[in-house]
Amino acid sequence: MEQPLEKSPEITRMLQEWSGGNRDALDTLLPVVYAELRRQASGYLHRERAGHTLQTTALIHETYLKL
Repeated sequence: MEQPLEKSPEITRMLQEWSGGNRDALDTLLPVVYAELRRQASGYLHRERAGHTLQTTALIHETYLKL
């Protein structure tokens, strides 16, 4: 099971501020979300079979675009 984000209360606050119309909160939030996605993707890909073609960055970008 994945560990929760260390900055969970801070992320919740940024999400609330963003939903309240604060665009600066989104600018602060996106790098944090991107870093967490990258951390999780790296962990998942390390458990994949040898020789797989997925790369962490490609997986992150695909997920990030879907968000």
